[in-house]
Amino acid sequence: PAADLPRRHGRWIEQARPAVALVHADPRCPDLLRAATDMAAASGAFLVGGLLSHNGEAALLARGAAPGEEGSSRAGISGLLLAPAIAVATGLTQGCMPIGPVHRIAEARENIAMTIDGRPALAVLREDIGPALAEDLRRIGGVIFVGLPVAGSDTGDYLVRNLLAIEPRNGWLVLDAAVAAGDPILFCRRDPDSARDDLTRMLRQLAGRIDRPPQAGIYVSCIARGRSLFGSEGVETGLIREALGDFPLVGFFANGEISRDRVYGHTGILTLFT
Repeated sequence: PAADLPRRHGRWIEQARPAVALVHADPRCPDLLRAATDMAAASGAFLVGGLLSHNGEAALLARGAAPGEEGSSRAGISGLLLAPAIAVATGLTQGCMPIGPVHRIAEARENIAMTIDGRPALAVLREDIGPALAEDLRRIGGVIFVGLPVAGSDTGDYLVRNLLAIEPRNGWLVLDAAVAAGDPILFCRRDPDSARDDLTRMLRQLAGRIDRPPQAGIYVSCIARGRSLFGSEGVETGLIREALGDFPLVGFFANGEISRDRVYGHTGILTLFT
């Protein structure tokens, strides 16, 4: 847990001031979003990693409750803090692209968006997705998602969340995230061509930030990407190799991706050791 960091490693954190933390998280954690923000705040590090996507009962590997004991935990997040002397560069690519403008939620209750821009939320959704999909809303499952813009981002960053249900009588939308009146919202489409283009953009930006070939890398990709998005295996690693050359690369498919102090979905996160 993040609360243990100052007690166990506070002196090292204060002296080393770690810049990056390579992490993995257990999706069974009761409040994973808060765990990520707490871990980033307690360590002062930029988190990169993802949620486990296993189907078994094995818990997250972690240090045991007592110092020196190896064990397992469902406390939330485990990882490795890297001192600034270990040079890294990291980038994030989105898998769902916006299909309309940023709107403003006018009325909400917990995870239900009731009105957007002063209109029924469903009416705004229908307008943004276009007549072809609006005619049969059963077709939008796995295609249309909700984007929640990140406050203060100067890159237009957003968190993709699932659209869980539609209440047609009132025109409400049930989301996989808590929302409130005044929150910005946009709608996204899952599209392999735009996802490929955005991955290429991210790789181009990373290549411009390093002055030599990477020594190694870690790539965390959402389980909704890979073959299910691009139609075949190895598309993402092939694009990475094409843009950055051959270097040792490891990674995993995640049930949610972690970057900075946020939990994303449908993204790819590449971390390069330079």
